[in-house]
Amino acid sequence: MNHEQERTLVVALGASNLSRGLSRLLKASRCCSSSAVDLVVAAGHGRSYGANSRIWKRSLPSICESGLWRSLDRLLRSGVSKNSQRLAVITDIGNDLLYGFSTEQLATWLEEVIRRLHQQQFNIVITKLPVESIQSVGPFRFRFLKTFFVPGCQQSLEEIKEQSREVNDNIVHIAKKYQISVIEQPGSWYGLDAIHIRRSCLEEFWRRVVECWSEYKCDTNTHQETSLRSTWQEWFRIGAASAEVRSLAGVMLFTPQPVFQLGDTTRVFLY
Repeated sequence: MNHEQERTLVVALGASNLSRGLSRLLKASRCCSSSAVDLVVAAGHGRSYGANSRIWKRSLPSICESGLWRSLDRLLRSGVSKNSQRLAVITDIGNDLLYGFSTEQLATWLEEVIRRLHQQQFNIVITKLPVESIQSVGPFRFRFLKTFFVPGCQQSLEEIKEQSREVNDNIVHIAKKYQISVIEQPGSWYGLDAIHIRRSCLEEFWRRVVECWSEYKCDTNTHQETSLRSTWQEWFRIGAASAEVRSLAGVMLFTPQPVFQLGDTTRVFLY
């Protein structure tokens, strides 16, 4: 078996919390691998699982229709990860409720991405919505958050709270169907805006993901003593990297992938 065939393939789907934690995800991926990693990510603030999304003047395609799946097929066909670990995490699931999509539609999109990964024998981890944090939001805070983050949101606070509970029920149902791991997100992880994990809690979040991946060569005893923080150079490179396709002020921009390769031949792809 050559070196290329021993690469670990990690797929991460999400939105703002995933983008904010990418350097820790990179470190977590390495903790779960005895070889180099191909990290393939679809993330970004306000990202939707099934619709194109726009935050200020930046637009991104939906996760379901992003180039991630084309890239994943290419990597799998090439045999790069044929005999190696395949790990996946699905998170930041609530944005589509704020955009007005039904819980049924969101469940359909989630099951589609899970089905695609399950067919390729990925070990999948999915997070629930932080219902405890969402339930703590009052009318005044909700109006402020809606105005600042999603001014086009038409849902009431009570509708969002009820839909969040329904989405978590759907996540549990789908997880049982595909036998995948589910992570609860305690309210203590979240700050004033109720949807973004406190930076001080990001490391704990990724530790829990690693624990769910632990059967794939992860030494959890080692992880308890090892920080999941990457070097500042890696943090800077990931923070400055751009998705393959995005629109800025109506101008379509394209970034070749992978966006960068590290010294140990780990590669990062962003979509």
